[in-house]
Amino acid sequence: MDFAACQEQLRQNGELIRQLVADITEAQAKRKPSPDDWSVLEVVNHLYDEEREDFRQRFDYILHRPGEPWPPIHPGAWVTEREYNTRDLSTSLQNFLDERQKSLAWLATLDNPNLDKTETHPVMGEFHAGDMLASWVAHDVLHLRQLVELKYFLLGDAVRPYDPRYAGEW
Repeated sequence: MDFAACQEQLRQNGELIRQLVADITEAQAKRKPSPDDWSVLEVVNHLYDEEREDFRQRFDYILHRPGEPWPPIHPGAWVTEREYNTRDLSTSLQNFLDERQKSLAWLATLDNPNLDKTETHPVMGEFHAGDMLASWVAHDVLHLRQLVELKYFLLGDAVRPYDPRYAGEW
């Protein structure tokens, strides 16, 4: 695994998330395609909490705190428990970006971390530090896709009464 490339990807992903969200209004940020879907605001706040309470923290535990139990997390429940959709988008985005900068600064302090270090995950079994880093980058990409899907959903409002079907199937 190319550790430096993963760090760069995390940096770029943060910037892509910023760009995707930058022109969304507060009202748009709270809209959902369906009650079971997440809004842009919920995605951004999820990314913020995951950045500070999941990936960076657990990567650190694998590398520097072997055998210590990981603090519990409940990302799916946090969406409603922490009332993500009632928050301010610009503040939420800045919170995520600030946390991502902390992560990047911390990662920059790691000198050739041993990505082969392992912990036993209750679901995944043997879980390497490299698996956590790969999952961190992949998590961003999954939510980048989700944000693009939400942008397409919001486009429907912006172009109504016209139809973007000519562009191709979504």
